[in-house]
Amino acid sequence: MSKIKIAVAGVGNCFSSLWQGINYYKDKTPEEAIGLMHWEIGGYKPGDIEVVAAFDIDKRKVGKDVSEAIFSPPNCTTIFCKDIPKTGVKVQMGKVLDGFSEHMKNYPDERTFVLSDEPEPSKEDIIKSLKESGAEILLNYLPVGSEEAVRFYADCALEAGVAYINNMPVFIASDPKWAGKFEAKNIPIIGDDIKSQLGATITHRTLANLFKRRGVKLERTYQLNTGGNTDFLNMLNRHRLKSKKLSKTEAVQAVLPQPLSPENIHIGPSDYVPWQKDNKIAFIRMEGKLFGDVPMNLELRLSVEDSPNSAGVAIDSIRCCKIALERGIGGVLTSPSAYFMKHPPIQMTDDQAYKNTEEFIKGNLER
Repeated sequence: MSKIKIAVAGVGNCFSSLWQGINYYKDKTPEEAIGLMHWEIGGYKPGDIEVVAAFDIDKRKVGKDVSEAIFSPPNCTTIFCKDIPKTGVKVQMGKVLDGFSEHMKNYPDERTFVLSDEPEPSKEDIIKSLKESGAEILLNYLPVGSEEAVRFYADCALEAGVAYINNMPVFIASDPKWAGKFEAKNIPIIGDDIKSQLGATITHRTLANLFKRRGVKLERTYQLNTGGNTDFLNMLNRHRLKSKKLSKTEAVQAVLPQPLSPENIHIGPSDYVPWQKDNKIAFIRMEGKLFGDVPMNLELRLSVEDSPNSAGVAIDSIRCCKIALERGIGGVLTSPSAYFMKHPPIQMTDDQAYKNTEEFIKGNLER
């Protein structure tokens, strides 16, 4: 099999976990491959993914080989694969735009942001780099709230003719205008806002669906999240949170028989706790009524390493994108988007999204 050639915008914790995982699994057998949803998709195994271009704007990453940059500050995710060979791919200076929040520049801990003094590339520079690298898929891992920057890279993907996986909550695949652009050029896109493998949103959705199936009326719920990585530090700037809160809230509302009123549902990042680093702690409370209108409530505490949790999903979305390219399918891949993302263009139950994605992989569903 040929390699799947990827480019990445944002060499942060999430990409660090993904690239560690690709190297971690490449020498394993299917029986040893714990933690994967799929060992093989379309004939492609984890080790068949190759990084050919990378963009970032932090001084401590720009100019370094990807294998070194993924461990550079302010990245703080768990290191589960130390022996990463050199890729021969150096991190290039990316477009700044709104790709970082000003309050992070001089923050008094190790998650502070250091803007590179390298000259900013033009749009034409990015497109040229994507084309010359041979990239087939561009992964967006920019910070929450990077509305302009996410659209900039989506436009670069369109112009370069590469597929786009939008892992962040800026609405591209779920925006009919943008989805139409990818459809018109017959370029695949998966998005928006990646679900973790077993994170707060997928757990909350599963519990909400359980309430529905068991006849329990859900009346109020919240999900409060804390963490100590740059994502949580970035989200202290509350004006960057609008699309994130909308994405997470709609992901839960979508599985309810009737949406809850805004005052009865609160889902979103809550605070930055530096010593947690890449550990994310989620607190979920659900209040409802059982048989005879008798009240009940459920409380759950979930602790996970945030970035490896998303990498297990990203590794599958990359391979689904690749088989779409091979089949000549462009536009939004609706089944993978519904299974892998919080804010897809078409929301489905997780059971239905799983079934549809399996049929897509087998070639029985076009998208």
